[in-house]
Amino acid sequence: MTPLVLALFAGGLTGLALGALGGGGSMLAVPALIYLLGFSPAAATTAGLVVVTLTSVTALVTHAREGAVRWREGALFAAAGLVPAAVGGAVSGHLSSGVLTGAFAVVAALAAVRMLRPSASVRPDGVPVRAGRVARTGAGLGAVTGVLGVGGGFLAVPALVNVVGLRMRAAVGTSLLVITVNSLAALAARTGTTVDVDWGAVAPFAAAAVLGAWDGRRLAARLSASALQRTFAVALLAVALFMLVDAVV
Repeated sequence: MTPLVLALFAGGLTGLALGALGGGGSMLAVPALIYLLGFSPAAATTAGLVVVTLTSVTALVTHAREGAVRWREGALFAAAGLVPAAVGGAVSGHLSSGVLTGAFAVVAALAAVRMLRPSASVRPDGVPVRAGRVARTGAGLGAVTGVLGVGGGFLAVPALVNVVGLRMRAAVGTSLLVITVNSLAALAARTGTTVDVDWGAVAPFAAAAVLGAWDGRRLAARLSASALQRTFAVALLAVALFMLVDAVV
């Protein structure tokens, strides 16, 4: 397949995953940019942030129209990750390709396992939200976003459920706000870096991802959420193992 077709195909899958699950799409975007389009890990994480930001905004609009976004809780959670995301974005440019690839593979594998074994716990309504715990969780998510160029929806959704106390539907929508804010902070920190990004390849990738996000939301309404999550997790685990072997070898 030509680079254009590959970009459109991979971008569509990325948007589909993010629109359907409220996160996880960027875990496909970075390896697709590396192995299908020939990006370096540093360039792929930067381009991945652009794709994640655009698709998250698109999906966020859809969820907001349905009243599934808790703006206050999401803003507080995202605020804790602003500085770590910016610092992580600046640090990422100084890491070697092997370190970035290996770290991404480990995080992707953890995300896949987390999706295969979702937590059923929800913070009881009578238990107060601990600001310190929210701040620590938001900061950790921001750091992951900054360094690896991923939105972190696979971490944000369960955190918003178990730490902030949102119901799953609201957590998925609100996670898109958190992802958008963290991705923008990480991108701002990378402005002016010497990473060479082929924006001609990123443009069709991002466009396909935006369209896929719309379809993903509709797909989620028709199919079992657990089945979608398991399918995506298995695919993500395979990608993670491939990247880990590649980083080691």
